[in-house]
Amino acid sequence: MFFKFFHNICAGVVKTDFRTDLAIEKKEDLSAGELPGVKSEQSVSGDARITRITVLDSRGAESLGKPEGSYITVEIPPMTERSPVGDELIETVARELSSILPPEGPILVAGLGNTDITPDAVGPLSAELVLATRHIGRELAESVGLGGLRPVCVFIPGVLGKTGVETAELLRGVIDSVSPVAVIAVDALAARRVSRLGNTVQLSDTGVIPGSGVGNARAAINRETVGVPVISVGVPTVVDAGTLICDLTGEEHALDKRSSEMIITPREIDLLVQRAAALIGLSIDKALQPQLSSGEIMMLVGNG
Repeated sequence: MFFKFFHNICAGVVKTDFRTDLAIEKKEDLSAGELPGVKSEQSVSGDARITRITVLDSRGAESLGKPEGSYITVEIPPMTERSPVGDELIETVARELSSILPPEGPILVAGLGNTDITPDAVGPLSAELVLATRHIGRELAESVGLGGLRPVCVFIPGVLGKTGVETAELLRGVIDSVSPVAVIAVDALAARRVSRLGNTVQLSDTGVIPGSGVGNARAAINRETVGVPVISVGVPTVVDAGTLICDLTGEEHALDKRSSEMIITPREIDLLVQRAAALIGLSIDKALQPQLSSGEIMMLVGNG
């Protein structure tokens, strides 16, 4: 999903707005207190700080600039400083994901993004770690001690530039075939603050807009467009140049058009994306198959 950006061109100069996909950052920039139509609460679980923001109505949607629904932010120590991803953190993210998922029924997990562009590869790499179970019959599952598996399908649709087909169109076709009760869409995000790159997971029940971060927004993927609830999960991997300069200097600057379109990513982006994908993929597994241990999940997805 990266981030949407808007600009006003005046005498060849582009004045940037703060750009972020994170609901928590939008709220921080707008108000230190409560916004009309927006509810917020915080809690702590081990090393993780959890912020739950709910946009209750149209007033909240207008004030926060986000659709009505739930936005859960899990802030953790930098992923580049911890390996492997710990069971406690997986349990925390899985628990928050479960809170916005239908409690039963088949699930379709979609890994959105482009594996050729490292900051945009979180979705596909996460999906590769999700245990697909829809094809496993109940008798077979019970015979190997895996009774009670929730049906899960995994789909990596690629990007429009490679397939020539909108991601939303591909998803609708798969949804018509497998009839999931919900879609979990995993995608890369953008942050307004450098400090949140690689140590923030956002979960939401409002869907996703692929490609919006590079000024190439595609068809929205949400309940209205695909017919089932869409739960988005993502980790911020980039900031844009204007936002980065403001974050570092505390002042808003006018940039030329070329500079305003630059996307900045951390030096250790490969490691960050690998560990973010591991956290998201294994957390999805744990949320969907809570009866399995992390070790069993790792073995079943081929990483044991």
